[in-house]
Amino acid sequence: MDVVERIKAEIGSSPVVLFMKGTPDFPQCGFSAQTVAALRAIGAQFKSVNIFEDPELREGLKRYSNWPTYPQLYVKGELVGGCDITLEMYESGELKSLLEGAGAV
Repeated sequence: MDVVERIKAEIGSSPVVLFMKGTPDFPQCGFSAQTVAALRAIGAQFKSVNIFEDPELREGLKRYSNWPTYPQLYVKGELVGGCDITLEMYESGELKSLLEGAGAV
């Protein structure tokens, strides 16, 4: 399976997928930690993918999404964005609504 197929499989494996540095319990960057905190604050169920465990996926996802940084949050197969966008959506209540619609809250 090539890297694009693996990315699509990860994105399709759960309604909410967070590609991040580290894990939810041990994030390895502040932006990943903030994104996890926002998701947990609204009680979201999500799958996380530690990009440090797969360098090919880490580089391939940047091209796939046309988004150069991490974390990257996907909901129902669509890129929502990174930390800043996720936090803005959390603060406005939009993130909770989006995740409720995806059946993740």
